[in-house]
Amino acid sequence: MIHPHTYIHQNAKLATNVKVDPFTVIHQNVEIGEGTWIGSNVTIMEGARIGKNCRIFPGAVLAAIPQDLKYDGEETTVQIGDNTTIREFVTINRGSNDRWTTKVGSNCLIMAYSHIAHDCIIGNNCVLSNNATLGGHVRVDDWVWIAGVSAVHQFVHIGQHAYIGGGSLVSKDVPPYIKAVRNPLSYGGVNSVGLKRRGFQLEKINHILDIYRVIFNQGLNTTQALALIEEEFPASDERDEIVTFIRESGRGIIKRFTKGNTDED
Repeated sequence: MIHPHTYIHQNAKLATNVKVDPFTVIHQNVEIGEGTWIGSNVTIMEGARIGKNCRIFPGAVLAAIPQDLKYDGEETTVQIGDNTTIREFVTINRGSNDRWTTKVGSNCLIMAYSHIAHDCIIGNNCVLSNNATLGGHVRVDDWVWIAGVSAVHQFVHIGQHAYIGGGSLVSKDVPPYIKAVRNPLSYGGVNSVGLKRRGFQLEKINHILDIYRVIFNQGLNTTQALALIEEEFPASDERDEIVTFIRESGRGIIKRFTKGNTDED
């Protein structure tokens, strides 16, 4: 299942039923799992670890060295989970000595021309639409959808089940379960459509919505809002996750949209 016009380094490890189309180059120190298809004109460089039943479309470049002036040749990796699809001309750089890896989880869809920089950690079941760009060290939790032509600043954290609207500039952390839209990027409500599709019951969605009303709609500062949430709301996985995410935010979270609002950064 390896086309004769393909180059595969003798030290690369491919499962027996991997299919590789013509004019693809696979470097040394690469591992590819069972059932994966590699299209034409793909370049897979040293340090790639690709799971089972993945599909990698023509023109993708995986595990090139970081576009980081501090990178000094350290041995790092790119890890791709099972059942993930990487479309045309996607670029995913391997890690640096910060996290030593760049990771994309299982069951993800990375659409054409997207870029994932060094040391990004992307969870499972995520979608990056066309031309989405992630700077270095970005963390994206499970079930996140980043719409097309969006740019995510380095070190940003996006919580699980969040939705980022198309054409967004993401310079602040985006808490879980919400929609982030407008310019500057702002809280646009709970991602109720996405949550319903994933089996969340209406009672739980309303619980999440009530929590975010305290955070964004009552005029409280962050410390006051989190204290009130812990005092007034019954403990739940969703409550605790939201509170922990905001308390641990490194860049601060996005704000509620107000007319005339400007991004202080």
